[in-house]
Amino acid sequence: MQFYRLLDALRAFVAARSGAFYVRCYFAALLLLGLCLYRDYGLSWDEPVDRINGQVSAKYIMGLVAPGWSSTRPGYAITPDIHGFGDNDHGVLFELPLVLLNQISGIDDTRIYYLMRHLAVFLVCCVGTWALFKIGRVRFQKTSIGLAVSTLLLLSPRFFAESFYNGKDLVFVAVFTLGIYTLVRLLRRPSVGRAAVHGLATAAAIDIRVLGVLLVALTIGMLVLEAGFGTGGRPLRWKLAQVVTVYLVVTAVATVAGWPYLWEAPVQNFSAAFLHLSQYAVWKGYALYWGNVIPVKQLPWHYVPVWIFITTPLAYSFAFVLGAASVLFAAIRRPWAYLRHFENRLDLLFHAWFFVPIFMVIGFHSVLYDGWRHLYFVYPALLLLAVRGAQGLWQARHLYRWGRPLAVGAAVLAAGEMVFTVRGMVQAHPQQQVYFSFLPGPAVAQLFERDYWGLSYREGLEWIAQHDTSPQLNVTGQINGLIHNNLTIMKPAVRARFRIGGSGKGQYFLGGYRTQPTPYPDSLGKEVHVVKAFGAEVLSVRYKE
Repeated sequence: MQFYRLLDALRAFVAARSGAFYVRCYFAALLLLGLCLYRDYGLSWDEPVDRINGQVSAKYIMGLVAPGWSSTRPGYAITPDIHGFGDNDHGVLFELPLVLLNQISGIDDTRIYYLMRHLAVFLVCCVGTWALFKIGRVRFQKTSIGLAVSTLLLLSPRFFAESFYNGKDLVFVAVFTLGIYTLVRLLRRPSVGRAAVHGLATAAAIDIRVLGVLLVALTIGMLVLEAGFGTGGRPLRWKLAQVVTVYLVVTAVATVAGWPYLWEAPVQNFSAAFLHLSQYAVWKGYALYWGNVIPVKQLPWHYVPVWIFITTPLAYSFAFVLGAASVLFAAIRRPWAYLRHFENRLDLLFHAWFFVPIFMVIGFHSVLYDGWRHLYFVYPALLLLAVRGAQGLWQARHLYRWGRPLAVGAAVLAAGEMVFTVRGMVQAHPQQQVYFSFLPGPAVAQLFERDYWGLSYREGLEWIAQHDTSPQLNVTGQINGLIHNNLTIMKPAVRARFRIGGSGKGQYFLGGYRTQPTPYPDSLGKEVHVVKAFGAEVLSVRYKE
């Protein structure tokens, strides 16, 4: 008898823990995948600049706490001072620890540093993926649906690739999503402790990009809704007042602590940083949009919606439209009854998370470029609303005669697109950042920017090194800075063979496709190699005797 009781207890334990076991296996597999792939990606435009931003703040901090030690470190003499530095108002919460670790360890090889940075970007993005899973599980009350939401993020090719090198936008996506999760936890069970944790997450987002202040607005708005429609009555409202106070204090203190630029004049410098964000127009470049080369200051209002649509898998987009429309319709139809349910209030949070930043950018005519990367942080909200739409469509198969064939047909098409997307991601590796959802390669070449990050230059340089045994390889390019950047992440022995613009017999030319809609002329040399991804040319390697 005791044996059977023990067996039943064991079965119950395994059943209860199976969900947690599968979740651990899921994220362990994700980490293993990242460890296998993080060395493969090239160096993007912004990474050397971001490193300098971290070095400037590191020099400032070490000058305060250990001026004698910092003055002896190599490179500090040529590192700009934080006062008067052009990018001193950029958050450095991610870059600063990497730079300090590099200085303490004494690692001089740029390859080691940037590979370490790529791994760090990926690990932070894993935290964001975990946070998205937790949000999905809370909202839909199923572990399987939470994992489905996080899987949709992983199977978004551009986001997958950029989670290995984009220390600005993808790290911000991850930390902002973590901030939304701490907000959801706070809304479920308000407490001073959870308010403090959410304040730390909000400060972390602000200290990466000042746009993280949107978390403050979303938090206040959701707490107001909770006070009006929660079930706790007056005691809940009193607790929420305490929560707001703690949250705002922790956010303010932690934001200043994590951003050295604010230390000397917190209010003044934060205001300057926020003003700089709203009026940012430093880069005076051009964008290839619908076949026209347009100054980034003159891009039309539909630039962001179009880029979101053409770079998001079609199934996600259509499911998002269903989810967003159903939430809006239900909220307008019976607003007071709708707001009394916690899950419905979360749907409104996702709505605000997605739409408010986009409307702000359009309304204020903000300067954007490089696709929609500055608004990547709204993408998790799109996925959550897409799952909401897919769930509603699947449930319709029990309510309407036409529901079953429609739901099953949509599921089959979505699964087919997912398989097609995974296949394309594998074939395009490591250039998934040039993914377009439905446009064929020739159309992409004529209408939109491709590798605006310049990562493909690494693949071109490695091809040259593998196929040309000459001790010196002379290279030049459309932009020599991208060649220099990508040489810094290559092995030292290979790097030493290259000369940018060097003299001698035989010259290689590397031409990337950003605002270049047509092939490079033969006058630059015979095309000996082409880097392609998703059917579109990304980089041309040419050789002239």
